Amino acid sequence: MKNHSGICMTEGSLGKNIFLFSLPLVLSNLLQVLFNMSDIAVVGRFSGSLALGAVGSCAIAVTLFTGLLIGMGGGINAIAARYAGAGDREKLGKTVHSSLLLSLLYGAVILLVGLLTIDKLLVLLNTKEELLDGAILYMRVYLLGTPALAVYNFGSGVLSAVGDSKRPLYYLFAAGLVNIALNLFFVIALDLDVLGVALASAISQYLSALLILRRLFSCKEVYALHLRQLHIDRAIGKTVLLLGIPAGLQNAIFAIANLFIQAAVNSFDTLMVEGNSAAANADALVYDMMAAFYVACTTFIGQNLGAGKRERVMRSYLISLAYSFLSAFVFGALLFLFGRQFLSIFTPDAAVIEAGMKRLNIMAFSYCVSAFMDCTIAASRGLGKTVVPTIIVIAGSCAFRILWIYTIFAHFHTIPALYLLYICSWTITAIFEILYFVRILKEEYPAAKAA
Repeated sequence: MKNHSGICMTEGSLGKNIFLFSLPLVLSNLLQVLFNMSDIAVVGRFSGSLALGAVGSCAIAVTLFTGLLIGMGGGINAIAARYAGAGDREKLGKTVHSSLLLSLLYGAVILLVGLLTIDKLLVLLNTKEELLDGAILYMRVYLLGTPALAVYNFGSGVLSAVGDSKRPLYYLFAAGLVNIALNLFFVIALDLDVLGVALASAISQYLSALLILRRLFSCKEVYALHLRQLHIDRAIGKTVLLLGIPAGLQNAIFAIANLFIQAAVNSFDTLMVEGNSAAANADALVYDMMAAFYVACTTFIGQNLGAGKRERVMRSYLISLAYSFLSAFVFGALLFLFGRQFLSIFTPDAAVIEAGMKRLNIMAFSYCVSAFMDCTIAASRGLGKTVVPTIIVIAGSCAFRILWIYTIFAHFHTIPALYLLYICSWTITAIFEILYFVRILKEEYPAAKAA
């Protein structure tokens, strides 16, 4: 499919086109992480280590709720890409209109559930008593932005599905600048510390949602939104939910497993919690950069299946996998070499930096292994498969990690004993995800196996 950005997903060089498609997404995801980091950087620099620890203690909880929303956006992307590749204007239009309403409802439900459970969740995480009040306040305000985040991910999924990966970058950049400005204003000028950075995040999320809706309502493309057509088509809505909810659950499952990891981190002293909070920013930086190639994998596979170009499916997967692996390896090496400088962005405390390095030294060369798991999950999503990959994730990345914490970590109770579980769980999960993807490709799409 040729789109207005000039990127052709169904013809030409896959290596070149996947890279050109992914680059704006990489920049967009990196900007989003950097803007989110400004919350922690501002409170760490201007409000002290307790505020840093309070916001940092929420990282896993934030990932839990936002992962559900991002997964829904990924499901919408896969469906829209399939119809765009097939040139089915009617179903693409129904997908766009149904998905907006479903995303709004989905975001509202997550907001309600989050507000009702966040205090209990943070207690379950063994959040330090001196950090608990600040963490609860931050999350309650941050959650107010979840409906807007749902809308942004919906719009980003639609635009990416038709090859427009640049506009979400522009909108996110504008919202991110507002986020940083509000962070500084609320924290430095108004002395709102934790409350200030949470407000800044929520406001910027609504701005990004408004910008992406403005584009979809004002454009003349086949995927444009029209008020009169806003309703949920039963068949399309069912397809969106059957693909989007399991995709969201996949993300949430990782977060649920990581809740136990955060609880394990909280079993150390406050210094280690603060160091972990600073070092955890590297995770988001690398993961979100890699995620751009996963979106490309889903989109290119979906469009080529829709266009009947099944011989390009396996090549799309392998090229996306190579890009995500190499990017993680390079960034991991940089973090290993310049980890202290990276951590100094969030705190001037040398002891906190040293505590953070204990995590960073282990994770730096572990990130690239996750590409084999996540890219394969994205490829299965492009084939319209999410249920079995979700079951594999539950077993390999949730149950296995919890078992590790209560056995290996409980025995040694050291930071290395805790963080080595990542690379082990990624390896196990990746093996089974790859076996499943290859089997489905051979059985249901036999033309693709010759690629």
